Amino acid sequence: MDHQKILVAMSGGVDSAVCACLLKEAGYAVEGITMRLWSDTETVTDDPAPLPDQNCIDAGTVAGQLGIPHHTVALGDSFRRAVVDRFIADYTGGMTPNPCVECNRHIKFGKLMELRTAEGFDGLATGHYAKIESDAAGEFLLKKATDTAKDQSYFLWSIPKAYLRHILFPLGSYTKAQIREIAASRGLACAHRSDSQDICFIPGGDYVSFIGTHTDRTFPEGDFIAPDGRVLGKHSGIIRYTVGQRKGLGIALGHPIFVGSKNVAANTVTLCTDAELYAKELTASSLNLLVNDDLNAPRRLEAKIRYRHTPAVATVERIGEERISVRFDLPQRAIAPGQSVVLYDGDTVVGGGVIEPIS
Repeated sequence: MDHQKILVAMSGGVDSAVCACLLKEAGYAVEGITMRLWSDTETVTDDPAPLPDQNCIDAGTVAGQLGIPHHTVALGDSFRRAVVDRFIADYTGGMTPNPCVECNRHIKFGKLMELRTAEGFDGLATGHYAKIESDAAGEFLLKKATDTAKDQSYFLWSIPKAYLRHILFPLGSYTKAQIREIAASRGLACAHRSDSQDICFIPGGDYVSFIGTHTDRTFPEGDFIAPDGRVLGKHSGIIRYTVGQRKGLGIALGHPIFVGSKNVAANTVTLCTDAELYAKELTASSLNLLVNDDLNAPRRLEAKIRYRHTPAVATVERIGEERISVRFDLPQRAIAPGQSVVLYDGDTVVGGGVIEPIS
């Protein structure tokens, strides 16, 4: 499809600003939009014309520099239901959720895609480091970015396949350093703004405090146990531990120990050695495929079980309408239920799913 009128999601940061800049310089009719999703000081609702926050103001400043229209929209209710409430439910249920995946699925490429359609834009662009390319058959494919250190394709597996033809990722062929240089050379106001490192609604990454503030649940002490069921000591609340964790356990056994698994119903945390953290198989649900392959036959692919994980060779096969099994050639460390497993064929994202608890 020939994109002409493009809606650009602008966060106020350098990546989305350069995204808009590059598209305008390429001759597209560009308009920016900034979403208000969350605030620690007020309740953000769904509102088509909200009062701006600092991110909206910063993005509007850059839009003014570029000479493009800028809009704001608040999607606080939608964000809270689809992302925040899901995060809390999964985390308190013993999982290790990935809220960025849910935000991409339901908000950035959900609500914004609906708005793109309603307002007559040909395409939606964001500052993600990824690529969308079409093959000889005209199929649109999601691919890794050139800058492997910044590649964000892992977080994008849940986008509906039909949306790929309407999405642009202009930063996919650039390194972060090059994006900074472009912003500085154009004199963009955000050129030296630092990158956000935390989950947007939990600054500092203190999940325990966040959940304590936004729920009335308490998490009592329980047993640390060995893989064979022996009680090793007391934990200080199951919510404080994640699979693979070593620091902050508050227990000494004379050798390095790690969190191997959690059982919310029994309120137990299983501790294990590093060697016992490795496993060769997983199953995943909520399957979303981005290529024309139903995976009904076993297929050799590479799989990532978390963002910074090195893709590992595995045999992947569908085992249900929305479920797959993944059998690795070599055991993988700390497979965490709730995280995404993302499948790659070279640089192409085949699809992904949410890792299920080990039965």
